[in-house]
Amino acid sequence: MAAALPVYGAAQPNPLIALDLEIVTVTERGVVLTWTTFGLDAAGRPVPVPANSEVRLAPADSAREPVTVYLDDTQTPYHYAEINDLEPGRPYRFLALSNGIRALPAPTLTTASPGAPEARGEFTTLPPPPGRLLHTIALANDVHYGETVSGIVIAGFPPGYHSDPPYPQFMLDALLDDTRDASLLLLAGDLTNEATADESRSVRAHLDSRGTDYLVARGNHDRPHHGTDSWGEHFLPRQHLTEHHLGELRILGLDTSAPEAAGGIIDRPQLDALAETLRADPDRPTLVFGHHPITTESGLTNIGGPGFILDRPTALELQTLYQKSPGVFLHHSGHTHRTKRTGPDLPCDVEFLEVGAVKEYPGGYCLLRIYEGGYRINFHKTRTDEARRWSSLTRGQYFGAAPDYQLGSLDDRNHAVARDFSGL
Repeated sequence: MAAALPVYGAAQPNPLIALDLEIVTVTERGVVLTWTTFGLDAAGRPVPVPANSEVRLAPADSAREPVTVYLDDTQTPYHYAEINDLEPGRPYRFLALSNGIRALPAPTLTTASPGAPEARGEFTTLPPPPGRLLHTIALANDVHYGETVSGIVIAGFPPGYHSDPPYPQFMLDALLDDTRDASLLLLAGDLTNEATADESRSVRAHLDSRGTDYLVARGNHDRPHHGTDSWGEHFLPRQHLTEHHLGELRILGLDTSAPEAAGGIIDRPQLDALAETLRADPDRPTLVFGHHPITTESGLTNIGGPGFILDRPTALELQTLYQKSPGVFLHHSGHTHRTKRTGPDLPCDVEFLEVGAVKEYPGGYCLLRIYEGGYRINFHKTRTDEARRWSSLTRGQYFGAAPDYQLGSLDDRNHAVARDFSGL
């Protein structure tokens, strides 16, 4: 049975508990923390309870106690605290509190292991990439517009979660609200759930109505169904390579969808078109995005196994193209609903990044900021009230294993890479 979105009322007389603390985002000058507050209902079951939000900070190399740098008396169970104006490359000690109760990480490996920043109560801001900021691009995927139950793997198992209104709509709204200031939004597949005419038309209208510049790639859920390609009618024909230029930056979109499978393929004409495009200008700074991950590490570590990613021969051919094209610096994919960097199978200076799903926990996107001397990746949860409530609920997916699988390490979510982009 699917779990409904919870409704909370007045605080219970039982003691307040603040849990599920996560350091979501760390930039060179800021940090974002989230947590949830609970009480107990008459039957002793935990229920979300509103409280205030407070964060105290102090430099880790200072002897002074942390002082309050964030205080919001808005009453909410779903806390989202963003602190800015910190010093780059500096460690900080912190406390997150609600009504004076300290927020603690959930008992998961990702946040409660001894080395996790949530467990240590300490984080370090990133070093700033050198040079001017040139572009900000949002990387997102897995909207699943039209889906009604989240968290099911196969045949109604494990128990899923549903909401009214449907969560793909308000999670997409939250994404578009958050990314208005980005130069471009890349959506790497699974915009729809079943690629019906209504889903394809509705998600296209939704995207167009918000005034955000975006590019899309097709995912396995967007493939033709029953001989009809409704998604293609509203977006792109199947196995079509797209090329877009943002100044001197080249962005290439891949269709990795297979006709009747969850795993990915690239047909020969599209692969040849990609090879020709890269060969014509191999040194141009290039970002590639497509739905299916392509590394062996991804195949061995995702819950669907090696058959869930791009087929092995094509993945190796793709990485061989990257070896000969030093301008390619990032390959963005989705499909696994997690945020994770994996290593290439062949020596190439390319980051292979999977980004967590828009539609469910942790519910967000990555911002790619390109500077003259490198780039920075930061994962952000969407922040509307509905999005925070839904993300808090769906962290219980897969019998509570979602945080350890989907959130990713702090380094996977937030990191800087040195690279020469002065030509941009």
